[in-house]
Amino acid sequence: MTNMPKVKMGIVAVSRDCFPSTLSEKRRKAVVAAAKAANVPLTEITTIVENENHAMEALAQLQKNGCNALVVYLGNFGPEGPETMLAQKFTGPVMFAAAAEETGENLVQGRGDAYCGMLNASYNLGLRKVNAYIPEYPVGTAEEVAQMIGEFMPVAKAIIALGKLKIFTFGPRPFDFLACNAPIKPLFDLGVEIQENSELDLYAKYTANEKDPRIKDVVADMEKELGKGNKQPGVLTRLAQLEITLLDWAEANKGASEYFIFANKCWPAFQTQFGMVPCYVNSRLASRGIPVSCETDIYGALTEYLLQITTDLPATLLDINNTVPYDLVEKNKKIIGNYKANDLFMGFHCGNTPICHLKQGEMKYQLIMNRLLEDPKKDPDITRGTLEGQIKPSQVTLFRIQSTADCELRSYIAHAETLDVDPCSFGGIGIIAVPEMARFYRHVLVGKRYPHHAGLGFGHVGKALFSIMKMLGVKDVAYNQPANVLYCGENPFN
Repeated sequence: MTNMPKVKMGIVAVSRDCFPSTLSEKRRKAVVAAAKAANVPLTEITTIVENENHAMEALAQLQKNGCNALVVYLGNFGPEGPETMLAQKFTGPVMFAAAAEETGENLVQGRGDAYCGMLNASYNLGLRKVNAYIPEYPVGTAEEVAQMIGEFMPVAKAIIALGKLKIFTFGPRPFDFLACNAPIKPLFDLGVEIQENSELDLYAKYTANEKDPRIKDVVADMEKELGKGNKQPGVLTRLAQLEITLLDWAEANKGASEYFIFANKCWPAFQTQFGMVPCYVNSRLASRGIPVSCETDIYGALTEYLLQITTDLPATLLDINNTVPYDLVEKNKKIIGNYKANDLFMGFHCGNTPICHLKQGEMKYQLIMNRLLEDPKKDPDITRGTLEGQIKPSQVTLFRIQSTADCELRSYIAHAETLDVDPCSFGGIGIIAVPEMARFYRHVLVGKRYPHHAGLGFGHVGKALFSIMKMLGVKDVAYNQPANVLYCGENPFN
């Protein structure tokens, strides 16, 4: 997918000058070899940092090689001043890891004491106010450190991306969905740019593109993608016109930013003025790595983008929508297995989920909008444009990053799965199973006042997301706690 940075990770070994630098060099080479075997791309920097001058030499080498992320590797105890100075002066995300001792047969001349050195490194990072990534257990063999670097990759990618990201919005956040309206100052604190625009800005560009020759090619691409699911072919020209308008807008307005996403108002005036529901366009852009959240949900768009970065797959944004009836649970007991009825819910949106995540995506019309805006006795017109179908069974991660009213970032993460059970309803929809969902719903989603929109990423990426939240300084990161662990404020006598 496009619209994400490429991480070029450099590794610099450090050595305290009373230890042999050859020990750090040998161990660094072993990490690079292990990373190569594990398909973790790593640029080896040859300078061993023992003093401040070496730190500057290593920094120059990193810049020359185009490295935008860094692993500082303690091959032995390491010099805490120069190594943390390197991290402070490097402009991208930095990870610290240390070498474990290899063998009990070489613990005199070959002992590195990096386990001890990691403590001093951490202390000095604090003195310099450097927020480095430190793995859960940051000391290991070459193979273990290579694995740590692989886990750092999506974290680094997210940190790099946020500093070069712009979120475009169109239209004010709807009054009826005020829950999605949150202060945006914390996003500026993260380095994210926000450009809020009027729906009239979009409409003016849209109407100017009415006879654009590119529309024909986009329609053909839509027809190919939908195949037999093209149940409303008459609306494709309008949708194609919107797609090129959004992409043109981003190209003309991204300015100093390199990556962009959208948070757009999508009802009810959208239907009467643009003559469609924009859901299918949202799904197509998300498939290319450009999330477009509904109802001007700015934090929803960022949520999708972080899920995309950590999974390397398109994500979606769904309403945590409705319960699963007991008779539907009973009918599908073999598939549902050990999940309780209240571990399940239906995730729904009108039609923004990328077609690659649907069992059989079909172009339809938005039933709820149709009730509101069109004569039910006539064929749908302005409410066409939804991509509907059952979400494929998959491991998924439920996630959201959100600002509170007083500008504090918070987040939740839960590993889950979408079940191969027919939801028997409309829209882009799926039955999602989250262990202990009922308690998670009450004490996190309701208790901490999260909005109804949740990001759904296709894969279990909670570990990476949790690390990203820590790197961003998000202190409140909630998760679905097991049955024997009470939430703060949960009634112990339940």
